[in-house]
Amino acid sequence: MIEVAIDSEYIKLDQFLKLADIASTGGHAKFLIQEGVVKVNGEVETRRGKKIRQGDLIEVEGNSLMVV
Repeated sequence: MIEVAIDSEYIKLDQFLKLADIASTGGHAKFLIQEGVVKVNGEVETRRGKKIRQGDLIEVEGNSLMVV
């Protein structure tokens, strides 16, 4: 599991994927989310504006990321 630190109350899912180097661009993040390969706390998430907060677990293509 990879820990990714954020310095605000929350971050949008598409921005988080770029911060964590899972997506290289905003378009790539949007594609991953729309394809249904991104899970937030065990549930498939299709909203790129979903607020991600500390303690959330993000799963993408075999990668597990914990927000700290």
